[in-house]
This record gives sequence, C-alpha cells and structure tokens, in this order.
Amino acid sequence: MDIYLEYILDHYKNPRNYGTLENPDISHEEGNPYCGDVIRFDLKIEDNKIVDVRFSGKGCTISQAAASILTEMIKGKDLDEVKKLTKEDMLEALGIPVGPTRIKCALLGLKVLKSGLYGLKGWPGEEEEEE
Repeated sequence: MDIYLEYILDHYKNPRNYGTLENPDISHEEGNPYCGDVIRFDLKIEDNKIVDVRFSGKGCTISQAAASILTEMIKGKDLDEVKKLTKEDMLEALGIPVGPTRIKCALLGLKVLKSGLYGLKGWPGEEEEEE
C-alpha cells in the first residue's frame, strides 16, 4: 500500500503534463462544487489521436494526482479508446482504495476529459452515480 501512496503523492507534488496548451483543439474545465476542486484539460488532436495533453487546476491530492495520472494514460491514444475509459479504469490506475467521500475527487479529471471529448456537461451513465 505504501508504494501506491508514494505514487499518488509523487503525482501530486510533481504533476505530469501540468499547464496549458496554446490553441488546444479541445479545452474543458469543471469543478466539484462540494469541495472546490477544479480541473481543466487541454488536448491537441491529430488523426483522431491525442498527441498532446495538459491539465491545470487546484484541489486535493487525490483530484490533482488522478488528473496527472490520467494525462499519462491518454497521451498518444486514439480518441475512441480514450472515450471507452471507465471509472473502474481510473480507480485501478490510482491503485489505492478510494472511499465514498473521495470518489468524486478521484473521478473529476475523467469527468472533465469525457465532457470535453463528448462536448457535454456529463457523460452517458453519469446520472447513475449521483444516487
């Protein structure tokens, strides 16, 4: 378990792909009104692939580390593949158990990414998570 906590802390303290892109093809930002976390994703897309990605924002260790990890997961990937990422994929990538109060933090980056890709404020199936 300790190695996963170190992994999360490393991504929080040394975020990968942090910043913004000039003239991104997709840029989307959302926040979690309950805790104040905010994440923005900028994507450069060529030939249906994410050729570059940056994230920016502020928030708790989990939300920021998850966004950093997510950028590494999607860079160079085909858009159709990225659209198939699930909350289970994201939670598995984190490698630590996430309690009910932190689940929205862990999934905020994925929500922002998918909302940007689909061009909507949520993604199919998200409503089920609200219950």
